[in-house]
Amino acid sequence: MMSDKVAIITAAGSGMGAAAARRLAQDGFKVAILSSSGKGEALAEELGGLGVTGSNQSNDDLKKLVDGTMSRWGRVDVLVNSGGHGPRAPILEITDEQWHTGMDVYLMNVIRPTRLVTPIMQKQKGGAIINISTAWVFEPSAMFPTSAVFRSGLAAFTKIFTDTYAADNIRMNNVLPGWIDSLPATDERRDSVPLGRYGKAEEIAGTIAFLASADAAFITGQSLRVDGGMTRAV
Repeated sequence: MMSDKVAIITAAGSGMGAAAARRLAQDGFKVAILSSSGKGEALAEELGGLGVTGSNQSNDDLKKLVDGTMSRWGRVDVLVNSGGHGPRAPILEITDEQWHTGMDVYLMNVIRPTRLVTPIMQKQKGGAIINISTAWVFEPSAMFPTSAVFRSGLAAFTKIFTDTYAADNIRMNNVLPGWIDSLPATDERRDSVPLGRYGKAEEIAGTIAFLASADAAFITGQSLRVDGGMTRAV
């Protein structure tokens, strides 16, 4: 049976990815969830969706997810790219291997599934891709060196992608979360936020849901800060 709206969410066993899957299901999407633990499959079962246990660092696992989605529902309207956590160390102490791991976690996690769903969206004449990035893209922090470097690269990839595929009505945007309640809380981090609190994973999910909706049909190629005012564009 064909569904009107179908969303794929990667790395969605917990945290912001899981919150996004729940919100999209609430908004009427059929959801296909990838996670490296059984949590994604359990969540998909709860939401009446499709769950695959695998890694977004594996082209084979991602193909299994996309093929399963197409077999079950026949379309992909939204792709949400979440990710895990990459290596952290003083900038010159990060090894070559750790840099490559960071690229897999923070950049290739978007590129791999985007390669698979873009031809599907072209045939459908539309789709939306939303990448969960970080508030520190444009104001890099030494706390998260591999994240800042490769997610800055993701911003460039997003610009080139949108220039290439906007004519096919395929949109791509990045969500830039700050300190979110799925992370360990500290007073220092909370005090750095003008709103005076951690954000909620559900607030990130709400932003993703908006970018996936028809209300955001004229928004593409953007990096949207959702960080309580911690970083601000000039």
